[in-house]
Amino acid sequence: MALHPHQKEELAELAVIAMRERGLAPEFSREALRQLDAIDEPGEDGPGVVDMTALPWCSIDNDDSRDLDQLTASEVLEGGAVRILVAVADVDVLVNKDTPIDRHAQINTTSVYTSARIFPMLPEKLSTDLTSLNPGQVRLATVTDMVFQPGGTLARSTIRRARVHNKAQLAYDAVSAWLTGEGPLPEAADRVPGMDQQLRTQDSVAQQLRANRREQGALDFQTFQPRAVFDGNRVVDVVQQAQNRARQLIEEFMVATNGVTARFLDGKRRASIRRVVRSPERWARIVQVAAEYGETLPPEPESLALEQFLARQRRRDPLRFPDLSLVIVKLMGRGEYVVEVPGGEKLGHFGLAVRDYAHSTAPNRRYPDLITARLLKAALADEKPPYSPTELEFLANHCTRQEDAANKVERQMRKSEAAMLLESRIGEVFDGVVTGESKGNTWVRIFSPPAEGKLLPSRAVAVGDKVRARLTATSVERGFIDFEQVD
Repeated sequence: MALHPHQKEELAELAVIAMRERGLAPEFSREALRQLDAIDEPGEDGPGVVDMTALPWCSIDNDDSRDLDQLTASEVLEGGAVRILVAVADVDVLVNKDTPIDRHAQINTTSVYTSARIFPMLPEKLSTDLTSLNPGQVRLATVTDMVFQPGGTLARSTIRRARVHNKAQLAYDAVSAWLTGEGPLPEAADRVPGMDQQLRTQDSVAQQLRANRREQGALDFQTFQPRAVFDGNRVVDVVQQAQNRARQLIEEFMVATNGVTARFLDGKRRASIRRVVRSPERWARIVQVAAEYGETLPPEPESLALEQFLARQRRRDPLRFPDLSLVIVKLMGRGEYVVEVPGGEKLGHFGLAVRDYAHSTAPNRRYPDLITARLLKAALADEKPPYSPTELEFLANHCTRQEDAANKVERQMRKSEAAMLLESRIGEVFDGVVTGESKGNTWVRIFSPPAEGKLLPSRAVAVGDKVRARLTATSVERGFIDFEQVD
């Protein structure tokens, strides 16, 4: 079968349709573009901004990331304590509340990432340039300054506004390969004296924080999120993004920063938007799933017991662990945004095993983080909050709905991308594993390339069974992939 002549463009068109069907805006309004035309310089300093440009800041993100939201730096103190600093881009300095660009960001509430086209929450002139913490540029940021004791306990923290300067733009995979002895120090880091020790120190602290959270019951999932790879207009591969040490480094520092942010606003007696995953209502079903694996979980939700079960299954059967992860994620229920007022109920984040968690570290790509940045700046300046509790309540519910919609667009497009890669391989046989059964349908995940589809079984199969599956049909428009079992 001949390859489709305009693959990437067609996927981009499908993504636009999916955005509109889910109530998301794929294009910026004329008013937003007029506002953008009038912005040509980074934001100017305000009161209370300090100069922290001399610190050895670096960014660690995806290879192709251009919207750099955060930087990190570290300093070893006497007695083995370590100072960790996280700088978060000051987007609000250029995107004020209730302006046309802000109204577009409020519609989508997040950047939507598909392989054929990215739909940024903010115009790229801002998110990849004037509000991005790019190397070689002085930018305004909110800096969270944390001191951790040798055991990973947070001793003290402060938040301030500052000017920062990214000394090295780094990528997850290259940094991780170096940290684990599988690759050289990235060139951008090698050019900065002492950056190698910076990364070693940050990795050491992050791994300690990670171990502490795991002991408290933080859940470690391995979800199935393949990504298409293009050669020009042609989909040539689908790859699965792997977790690694550098991703863990950033994740731990972001969790810590979000916790400090939440507690700071609470200490200032300010309402805030929190990211929560409630204690699972379907815990009884999670207990049943564990029993199917020969494991016993307590009758009431307990994150530590669930994490220990997941860790054992990851070691026993890494091949099928992504499918178990997906089952548990669905049973736990979705994350959501809620408003927390001082003295009110603290719901916490069951999956992260933390009680205080306010999204604050990605204001270029997540609207709740931009809201939190405005709340922080007002609290730092002892000014009136920019949002009333009623406004925050509306925005929290809206952000939850729109983030769900964005996730559905991304999942839908991943299916179309896999269908496009496989459309020329009808009749080929693949190795796979049965991942689910619902409404009379059986589902299979093939290993290479990583893709999921519907299976017509030739004999009785159960979830977890390895199978050989022949590809029989694909539909790029609908994101369908069909297989039949080969005995």
